[in-house]
Amino acid sequence: MTRLSSFGEFWPYYLSQHRDPRCRAVHFIGTNGFVLLAIGCIVARPTWMIPAIVLDVVVFTAAFRIEATRNAAPVLLTGIALAVAANPAVLGAIVFAYAWAWVGHFLIEGNRPATFTYPLWSLAADYRMCGLMWRGKLWKGDTLTIPPTSETS
Repeated sequence: MTRLSSFGEFWPYYLSQHRDPRCRAVHFIGTNGFVLLAIGCIVARPTWMIPAIVLDVVVFTAAFRIEATRNAAPVLLTGIALAVAANPAVLGAIVFAYAWAWVGHFLIEGNRPATFTYPLWSLAADYRMCGLMWRGKLWKGDTLTIPPTSETS
């Protein structure tokens, strides 16, 4: 497969890997569980977690375009290491989220998670998909209508 050159191109591909509503549902559980657990990590160690999160957001945002040319896994792993250094319990939150997502891919969809090839874009797309689900979209039926996208949305 040729490498996708933008998040706008990646988004429809990402959704195509989540066609089964059950897969999207387990992603929803994993993502929301991660957010709740991460909030607990922040509350437990705000002095360490808040700077780590701010730095992660800055680094991930700056590295977001890397995915167009190569896998940005080293950037993602560096961000994870920083968050885990700030509060080791973050590792449990990450394992929780990925476990649910991988159940969706390996046991429900029968495909390989996009995060292996596009880790930062997959992370952003997962939050975008979860946001759409919170707004009542992407829940119904066995077929998936792919919402329109733009580089800025």
